[in-house]
Formats: sequence, structure tokens, C-alpha cells
Amino acid sequence: MPHTILAEITASVSELKKNPMGTVAAGEGFPVAILNRNEPAFYCVPAKAFEALMDRLEDFELNAIADARKGQKEIEVSIDEL
Repeated sequence: MPHTILAEITASVSELKKNPMGTVAAGEGFPVAILNRNEPAFYCVPAKAFEALMDRLEDFELNAIADARKGQKEIEVSIDEL
């Protein structure tokens, strides 16, 4: 059964066990697909790439909230009430 691999660099589980940091470094800052019996098992994502991914996800979520509230009636609040 064919699988889509969403990374340019791949490594086997055995390679990851032998040299974890070398495997991460091989991706040069991008995710590395870890294969088990030639099938993707998981992705090894460097910390900076994961943090950037989480920041983007948060931005998408906040934009969705803003879009949902865009059509709502405005509420007037005085600064003194805050």
C-alpha cells in the first residue's frame, strides 16, 4: 500500500536509534520522516520548526474566532467600567 511521505528526508527507526541527533540534523531544520519497514511511522520535527508550527496554528485559531465574531453586534463599554 503506497504512503505519502511529507518530508524530503527519511530515516529508519534503526538509524534514529543509532544517532538521534544526527538524524535530526540531517533534516537541516525540517522534519524527518521516520520509517518502520518502509512505511512512515512518525515525523521527527526539530524544536524550532515545531514552535513555528504551533504559532501558525494559534494564528489560524485566532483568525477563526475573529471571523466568527465579525458579524456580531458591537457592545459599548466605557473605560471606567473596566
